[in-house]
Amino acid sequence: MKVTKHQRQHRIAALLESEVVSSQPQLVEMLQAHDIDATQATVSRDLVELGAVKVRLPGGVRAFVLPSEPSEQIAPTDHLRRVLNEWVVEVSYSLNLVVVRTPPGCAHVVAAALDRSGHSGMLGTVAGDDTILVIATEDIGGQGLAEELKTLAGIAGTKNANKTSTKEQ
Repeated sequence: MKVTKHQRQHRIAALLESEVVSSQPQLVEMLQAHDIDATQATVSRDLVELGAVKVRLPGGVRAFVLPSEPSEQIAPTDHLRRVLNEWVVEVSYSLNLVVVRTPPGCAHVVAAALDRSGHSGMLGTVAGDDTILVIATEDIGGQGLAEELKTLAGIAGTKNANKTSTKEQ
């Protein structure tokens, strides 16, 4: 059965919470039992994006698990880089505030990736339809965080007018 990435990842999370899954091939088979077709490579990427880790359970069995606290579910930097590179079109700042612009309807995706990044320079995000407000810590400030986000988004080398960068299309 054809499912979306989010539906597949939701099923994977449910399987990891209810079953002992010790290998990616086993997880592929479990998904197939639920009529979800996925390759091992796809399952591998999904496990990384979900923040799954392999731990040793009582009895010595190793199994994939999801961190129990959302704050522990840190997304890898590569995931953040992909999301920012695909969806961020402009980054600007003022004092400890950073404004990130996206195409309409995409701000929530970028904000979720920022929230899950675990970046120590961010206190939090607020997302609208195409704009995200990111509050920077005093340590890094708005300018420092904006520069890091521009670099991750691939817009660091663009011209800086009024403390704003726009990705050239």
